[in-house]
Amino acid sequence: MGSSRLEIRRDGRRLTAIDVGHARPAGSDRAAEEWLLTAAQRGNRATGLRPWSAQNAAVPLIHGRPYFAALADAVDDLGAGDLLLLAGWRVDPDELVRDEGTTITALLSEAARRGVMVRGLVWRSQMDRMRFSRRQNRRFAEAVNAAGGEILLDQRVRPFGSHHQKFVVLRHAERPWDDVAFLGGIDVAHSRRDDARHRGDHQRMPFARWYGGEPAWHDVQVRLQGPVVRQVEEVFRERWQDPASPSRRPGTLVPFLLDRPEHRPRPLPAPLPDPPPAGTCAVQLLRTYPNRRPGYPFAPHGERSVARGYAKALRRARRFVYVEDQYLWSTSVARLFADALRREQDLHLIAVVPRFPEQDAELVVPVALHGHTQALDLVREAGGDRVLILDVENAAGRPVYVHSKVCIADDVWATVGSDNLNRRSWTHDSELTAAILDERRDPRAPLDPAGRGDGARTFARDLRLELWREHLDLADDALLLEPDAAIAELRSRAMALDAWHERGEVGERPPGRLRMHVMAIPTPWQRVMASPVYRAVVDPDGRPPQMKVRGHH
Repeated sequence: MGSSRLEIRRDGRRLTAIDVGHARPAGSDRAAEEWLLTAAQRGNRATGLRPWSAQNAAVPLIHGRPYFAALADAVDDLGAGDLLLLAGWRVDPDELVRDEGTTITALLSEAARRGVMVRGLVWRSQMDRMRFSRRQNRRFAEAVNAAGGEILLDQRVRPFGSHHQKFVVLRHAERPWDDVAFLGGIDVAHSRRDDARHRGDHQRMPFARWYGGEPAWHDVQVRLQGPVVRQVEEVFRERWQDPASPSRRPGTLVPFLLDRPEHRPRPLPAPLPDPPPAGTCAVQLLRTYPNRRPGYPFAPHGERSVARGYAKALRRARRFVYVEDQYLWSTSVARLFADALRREQDLHLIAVVPRFPEQDAELVVPVALHGHTQALDLVREAGGDRVLILDVENAAGRPVYVHSKVCIADDVWATVGSDNLNRRSWTHDSELTAAILDERRDPRAPLDPAGRGDGARTFARDLRLELWREHLDLADDALLLEPDAAIAELRSRAMALDAWHERGEVGERPPGRLRMHVMAIPTPWQRVMASPVYRAVVDPDGRPPQMKVRGHH
């Protein structure tokens, strides 16, 4: 795919306008039609998901510590006959969810013992010596299953692929108003339980030496209530009911193919009706599934609605796009942002990324830098000084690992999810992201930052302000509401902190945590050696062959 242009098309036409004949869901406003995908634009007729659902509550949970506490409280509130569904990339069985010592395994095991139906889909994972989590995921599953739950280790992916979705659904048999879903970029795993102080998680995972013994970790999850909870549940149900074997191991695969009941997952109970309306947010679930053999019944040729959702939103963006991302390193994805910067001459792109890769092996670093530098060169060439790339450090000057996957456009459209801005996440691994458009308009000036009549929406603006207050060490929003002034403040404070470090850290440390992102440039020889590994293993392409040839998603 490398240099091919990323275009989102169907039947030979670009998918940017509203499809005739696809009415918007009840209760949503007309701006949703301009920003969110219609059913046809999703490009997957086999799924049972709705285009989007309206009248939901959405609350961002910044960092793992607040998320784990909210999750633990919600699980403790479940009783006999209620339902808990978990999907994850990694789960460390001893990861604490509370200060007093409750682990994720104990939390879910106790829920199962009191009659909660606990079901889970956790990626089977690659080998532990490659810094993956096969052993941890297996131990978690075994412990919860022994308590009466059912956690499957799921390897129904392409070669070198993974299940990267990270979500939890809690349904109450008698209290639908308490139904809740959590989704985003945070697995219940080591190193994730950090907070805004960025002192790290005492339970650390093996990590690059640049981040210190207990790496500081920046991440985002979102708490959803309302009808969308039933839609997140449907994502789990589609995967759970996939008739393919969850494992390729002969000891598991052969009994599965012989259709032995003990090797088939237990059926899920019939779904409950939608939870009642809970707020003002339209929420669309964007997903990635690869083109797999055999195909997923709910996505026979895969699904790439993450890529399509970004494409539609970036064609609408006029004033600014703000992203936080772990891997901004694919040229095909970067080209989408570059096209937007060329099309809208007043558009700014602000990106917060990790300062260093998460692995420091001599062979790994050039591969990571190869894609990262190519992608950032593309957007900088297109946008010049309208592009601002930053990274983060804590009060001690230690770099913070940015693991969040967030995008905000014009204070209107916002996403929180598991997908990174790379080809793997947009075509190859399973991903789940919530695109959120709040019907509430923020009453503070500027009332309509982009001048399109969409206004400034409360969820998107509040999420941006919360993140920027943290990054700049600000107590209020006075300097941040007007986009151009806020971007200038980001740049100014990052440059001031850079200058303080360059002076040998003499005098009082300037406020803020942002630094200008400086890339290490791979040598030409390193690029030649890194490119095949990068394309085949690090950032593979999971689209059907005809889409690869045409450059479509």
